[in-house]
Formats: sequence, structure tokens, C-alpha cells
Amino acid sequence: MARKLLAEKYVRDIPDFPKPGILFKDITPVVQNYEAMREVIDTMVERCKPLQPDVVLGIEARGFLFGAPIALDLNLGFVPLRKLGKLPGNRITEEYALEYGTNTVEIHTDAVAPGERVLIVDDLLATGGTAAAAARLVERMGGVVAGFCFLAELDFLEGREALQPYPVVSLLHFD
Repeated sequence: MARKLLAEKYVRDIPDFPKPGILFKDITPVVQNYEAMREVIDTMVERCKPLQPDVVLGIEARGFLFGAPIALDLNLGFVPLRKLGKLPGNRITEEYALEYGTNTVEIHTDAVAPGERVLIVDDLLATGGTAAAAARLVERMGGVVAGFCFLAELDFLEGREALQPYPVVSLLHFD
């Protein structure tokens, strides 16, 4: 059994956000607390280093909060995966399904080199749709998905299944 992280006590539940019936897991207090955030980054680095990434990709926006410091601690570059219309250069896009409709993410065409091992980082794994879209973009560019890393996972949504066969690291689990 993994050790309990300080961050777990800082995740707060916000009922009925962003719509009625949803219990939102707010990680803002985690990033506001230096000790919790430092422990999270150190643990993510420790658990992801064996995946041997060459670069870290962070999913907009909260994936940037974890991906950039992980990249720095691993002495790697950082690649932002953005929502549609946010990147200025040449880019490729990937559409993915939401509960009601679709969304699109994009990445610069020179962000991942062929054969490069990419660690994909985000704050929360829910259904896995956004993370799976990130993986498809990496592979379309010739990169290799080294694995995924999340602060938290909503186990009941089974998002991990959408990310098979890749390794998935999640620090906090919620039923």
C-alpha cells in the first residue's frame, strides 16, 4: 500500500460544480501549500523516472502546474498541449468525445521528435478522453508514449481503461 500523501488532506470537494450532481475535486489548496506541492512533485518524479521519458507533455491548464516542475526535476524539456486556437505556430489537432459533444486539443508540429519518449501529465484522470487524445497526437508525430502521470484519479469513471496499454501513475484515488 502506498504511503498517504499530505496532498490528500488538501483536496476539497465542491458540490454541484460545474453543474448540479457533480462533486468536483478541487486541487487548488494542494498547489497553494508548498509542503504538499513539493511532496507531490517529488513523488511524481520518483514514480515516473523509471518510465525513462525524454520530454514531459502537460495538458492545459492544470497539467502545466505539475508537468513543468516534473520536467525541471528530471532535466527534461516541457511541451504544452493546448486547447484549440491557443498555439501560434504550425500545429496538429485531435478531437475527442466529451459527455455531451466534443473538444479539440492541439500541439506544435515540432514539439515531439520521432522516437522521443513522452510522459503525459495532467491533474486528474476522469474518463481518460483528453489524455487519450494527447497520446494519439504524440503517436501521430512519431513519438512514443512512455506513460501518464496524474495527481488524482476518479476510479469509478474507469479512465485508466481508455489509456491501455500504457503505464498510468496516479497519486490519489477517489471512489
